[in-house]
Amino acid sequence: MTLKFAIAGAGYIAAIHADALQRQKDTELVAVVDKFPEVRKAFADKLGVPREYDTLADLLKDGGVDALVIGTPNALHAAQAVAALQAGVHVLVEKPMAVTVREAEKMIDAGQKSGACLMVAHCWRFDREVRWLKARTGKLGRIVRTKSYGVHVQWGPAGWFTQKKMAGGGALADMGIHALDTARFLLGDPKPVSVYARLGTYYRDFDVDDTGVVLVNWEGGACSYIESGWWQPHVDGPEAATQLYGLQGFGQLFPTWLQLGKKTVDPGFPFPRLEHSHQSMYDDQMAYFVKCVRSGSTPIPGGAEGLVNMKVIAAAYQSARTGKAVPIHS
Repeated sequence: MTLKFAIAGAGYIAAIHADALQRQKDTELVAVVDKFPEVRKAFADKLGVPREYDTLADLLKDGGVDALVIGTPNALHAAQAVAALQAGVHVLVEKPMAVTVREAEKMIDAGQKSGACLMVAHCWRFDREVRWLKARTGKLGRIVRTKSYGVHVQWGPAGWFTQKKMAGGGALADMGIHALDTARFLLGDPKPVSVYARLGTYYRDFDVDDTGVVLVNWEGGACSYIESGWWQPHVDGPEAATQLYGLQGFGQLFPTWLQLGKKTVDPGFPFPRLEHSHQSMYDDQMAYFVKCVRSGSTPIPGGAEGLVNMKVIAAAYQSARTGKAVPIHS
């Protein structure tokens, strides 16, 4: 059976998801939703999408869609996801899954009640180098700390990304969440215990953060140090990377390798990569989503993983406001 997909949003990330979707077997992109007619039409014409809608409500009223990819501004994620899930439509939503913890919980509840699949697009879990390191973390022994970053150097986004009302947060919600989720994935998805953060806006004039440092204490004793930023003057490597410090060794991404005592394990991945965010990562993510929809299995990363990230992000913003560490309760 061919799965019929729609995409909400017609911007940069929507095009990447559409490209990934076109590489899947027995799937068809049948509709696009975007409030800007000219943007929507250009997207539909380029990809041969037969149906166009101003609103998701109009699409759901017409029906004929099995799954929805949400690539709209963050503030729209929850309402669109809940509406689709309540209609029995499976959802792949961009990160962050919402702008508040409560919104994320409502999304999860809608999926549980309808039985529709909810997946959060934490795309780095599907990168081949991340997965190579993940498969070898056991060689490092107990991991006691991680260091990661999601940073843009001499560049930053514009438009809704820099508007708190639409984005919910700045560089931490946009880039730092990649570093957070990758670190947590490599650690085996532990529960967070507490968060301390320093966040600020220094490089541009907008009402969200462009600079951040976050410390996360995890159940089991590991600690993660996370940097986020836009328009930074320097970063230690490409825009997203992670290091793992274990009792028996060290591992890192980009360049990707292991240090086990005096032995270096180099998998031979090219560095620097021609494109840091490979399309293949999004292709594999979409293939996994399609597989979950067809099998009725719960995706990982799904609502549960997205919710943990939302709790950490919310705690980080609270910590930055109060100057104190914020405990996270399960």
